Amino acid sequence: MTTVQTIIKNVSGLHARPASDFVGKAKTFQSAITIRSLDHPSETAVNAKSIIRLLSLGIVQGTRVEISADGSDEQEAANALVFLIDSGFGEE
Repeated sequence: MTTVQTIIKNVSGLHARPASDFVGKAKTFQSAITIRSLDHPSETAVNAKSIIRLLSLGIVQGTRVEISADGSDEQEAANALVFLIDSGFGEE
C-alpha cells in the first residue's frame, strides 16, 4: 500500500469539476484508491473512484488530504493524483 499526503491548493476546493477530474484519473488505475481529509479526523476514507463519496467530504482550499492506493499500480496512481491536486486542477 502507498499512502501520500498533500494540500488542496485550488480556490474552489474539490467542487464538481475538479472532483470529476480526480475521479476520472483515479478510475484509470487498477489499484483500490481512497482519499480522506486529515483536517477532519472523524471522517473515514472514501472510495476515490466515487464522485458522490468524494463530494461528501466537502474538501475546500487548504484541506490536508491523504490518498492511499493498494494494487499493482499503486505508486503510479498515488503520484498521478497528487500531481493533479498540486497542479490546482488547472484553476487559477
